[in-house]
Amino acid sequence: MTEMVFGATPMRAGDPILPRWWRTVDRWSLFAVLCLFAIGLLLGLAASVPLAEKNNLPPFYYVTRQAVFGAAGLMVMFVISLLGPRQIRRIGVIGFFVSVLVVAALPFIGTDFGKGATRWLSLGFASVQPSEFLKPCFIAAVAWCMAASQEVGGPPGKAISFGITAAVVMMLVGQPDFGQASLVLFSWGVMFFVAGAPMALLAGVAGLAVAGGFLAYGSSEHFARRIDGFLTAEVDPRTQLGYATNAIQEGGFFGVGVGEGTVKWSLPDAHTDFIIAVAAEEYGLVMVLAIIALYATIVFRSLMRLLRERDPFARIAGTGLACAFGVQALINMGVAVRLLPAKGMTLPFVSYGGSSVVASGIAVGMLLALTRHRAQGEMSDILSRSR
Repeated sequence: MTEMVFGATPMRAGDPILPRWWRTVDRWSLFAVLCLFAIGLLLGLAASVPLAEKNNLPPFYYVTRQAVFGAAGLMVMFVISLLGPRQIRRIGVIGFFVSVLVVAALPFIGTDFGKGATRWLSLGFASVQPSEFLKPCFIAAVAWCMAASQEVGGPPGKAISFGITAAVVMMLVGQPDFGQASLVLFSWGVMFFVAGAPMALLAGVAGLAVAGGFLAYGSSEHFARRIDGFLTAEVDPRTQLGYATNAIQEGGFFGVGVGEGTVKWSLPDAHTDFIIAVAAEEYGLVMVLAIIALYATIVFRSLMRLLRERDPFARIAGTGLACAFGVQALINMGVAVRLLPAKGMTLPFVSYGGSSVVASGIAVGMLLALTRHRAQGEMSDILSRSR
């Protein structure tokens, strides 16, 4: 509560790294992340058991794996949150080039696991979704370009960032992965706005995105099928959306009871894309509102702390990470209640999946690092030095 009233203590040179980290990190956001992970394990106990039985595996096989993935994701988050903006920028740029190379190679070395989109890299003992790791690294790399353009004599960073974004979006659309492509484009638009882009230019980019959507509808059967399913007046009760909609309706305010839900036996993706339907059925609207509040806490507190940030890179990258994190959660839940077309996007820290949890740990670790309180001096001192 002290931090809520008086604010966190800024860094002091020479302090031990862990006490300094604890004083300067956003503890409320950290607590919200831990709560989301705990909720994910709780829901996994219910949602993944039917899948384990179907695959002739131990009942808690997927829950155990999720705990291991989560421990790795939280450890990565903690380590990255210890770093400063300069180290975050370096990690982001290196990670971006590596992940772009892997994503570009997916049409040749990737697999679709029968889902119609080549998004995964099979390692035999596990699979990796490179686009999950691409997102936070992309945000850091593009934010660096935009921040560099604000320096006197700096490069045309905003134009470079647009070219990078266009190339990444085209690669993701080629998988096809329209959900991740939309999230990347949204993140770039938010950062471009924070960096000082004119509204007319952003409106033009939005128009191009809409035109691209119409083009994708006419040329991609995968995209058109999902849009048609979203726009149809009646929902087939035998589809994933039908099962999810019925589960949410059955849950009501307080749910049908722990372990009493039935949607987990019908939905093949109950433990991943539609985990919120399991939460709504067994724990009701109360649990869903609690999950929404946790995501809102992370996004809101991060943005509030970034308002005081004077480092252009930290401000731009932090805003992009916070908004991408919140919008991904919003998209996942929006699909489940049929406010958005199906996109195959996970719920950060809650859905099952090693790539999702570890990549979320990287993103939130960067966000926690960029929102740590740092001694930045008074604005009058900065203005006097610039004269």
